[in-house]
Amino acid sequence: MANSLLTINMVTNEAVRLFSQTNAFLRRVNRQYDDQFARDGAKIGNTLRIRLPNDYVVNTGPAIVPQGTNEQNTTLTVATQKNVPVAFGTAEKTMSLDDYSERILAPAVNRLAASMAGDLISVSNAASNLSFKTDGSGNLVSPDMSTWLNAGAQLSQNLAPRMDRSIILDMITEARTVPTLAGLLNPQKKISDQYETGMITTDTLGFDWFDDQTVQIHTNGTFSAGGTVNGANQTGNTLTVNAITGTLNAGDIITIAGVNAINRLTGQTQGALRQFIVTANVATGATSIPIYPAIVPAPAAFNTVTASPANGAAVALVLPAGSSYRQNIAFYPEAFTLATADLVMPTAGVVESARAEFDGCAMRMITGYDVMSDNLITRLDVLYGFAAIRPEWAVAVADIL
Repeated sequence: MANSLLTINMVTNEAVRLFSQTNAFLRRVNRQYDDQFARDGAKIGNTLRIRLPNDYVVNTGPAIVPQGTNEQNTTLTVATQKNVPVAFGTAEKTMSLDDYSERILAPAVNRLAASMAGDLISVSNAASNLSFKTDGSGNLVSPDMSTWLNAGAQLSQNLAPRMDRSIILDMITEARTVPTLAGLLNPQKKISDQYETGMITTDTLGFDWFDDQTVQIHTNGTFSAGGTVNGANQTGNTLTVNAITGTLNAGDIITIAGVNAINRLTGQTQGALRQFIVTANVATGATSIPIYPAIVPAPAAFNTVTASPANGAAVALVLPAGSSYRQNIAFYPEAFTLATADLVMPTAGVVESARAEFDGCAMRMITGYDVMSDNLITRLDVLYGFAAIRPEWAVAVADIL
């Protein structure tokens, strides 16, 4: 019996299915597909509508003010188009889809997904919490069980849902962490799996664990002096300070003296300083620092701190100036969003083409004829953008280099 020929629709559907399951970080973040481009297609520079998580205000007493559920959205610029060439000749068309997927498609999709994950992991610089461990001299050391548990506690304090939490960690950090979990309340199966594989199993300490070679190394700025608060009662995402000495890098974590984190539901202090992420590079001599989360004193909707900083309050880096560390990340999926859109479907010079969407990821495959080489050339493209939507639902977990 003659083999049935593979169609480009079949191949494209298989490619997008493989892609959505290939990389752990791509698989675990929130993925959204904007179908407004499904008819005409999108181009670089278009924007996608990204849904934001809902939030509500808790009332006290018998009187209520009904709240509408007005789902908010923000726009995300589709800034990146990546592609990988896929050989798709007459011989390959006679293969079974399983054989074609294993021999040709999977390696191509793996490379495309890895390249995208390398871009996406940059959002770990937006994680607005930092969990770390130091020795008796205050030097950073590798994380242990308590460090990871603290990361989970920070997520809970910021109201991140407890289900579906993930950790993406560097393989070196994983190798250092596994021995610290050997006596994990004596769960024999998990300890056995860790011993046999050298890897942390899923559903451990409240997280699913995945190692990844794209984990970033973060280096703090050289901030060393100055930077005291200039003006009391400040609120919002910009902190006005006296001129700083040294620099701050995007992703640095700072604290402000006297400004404690709160329980977002009760408005009560958590007994520790609120950590703020620096959201853009700050030059030496600067008099303002962009931060997240916003300073919103309790009691108020979306409150984040016990009080606004006092005039002259000291600003400090959580880890020493100039220090570098592996930026492993613990997060709830909706901390970050990866958005894809349908690309334009050209007609000139196209032999066959297809678009497909699966599990929030969209892809386009086109085969064209090259008259100069007398070859059929096939390309697989993804158009995407990404952003940190709720950085408080992510924790950077530091490890020494």
